[in-house]
Amino acid sequence: MSSGDLDWVANFIWGIADDVLRDLYVRGKYRDVILPVTVLRRLDAVFDDSQ
Repeated sequence: MSSGDLDWVANFIWGIADDVLRDLYVRGKYRDVILPVTVLRRLDAVFDDSQ
């Protein structure tokens, strides 16, 4: 993945965070929510493939 693609994906994810999490969390606290949710999703995907 090129640097430009990675930047696009990161901006896309943060754009969703702005739309979905606005007024629920302080803007600086998005990272406290995004990282755990991402980890949980990845674990869910790993366990889903094993069944």
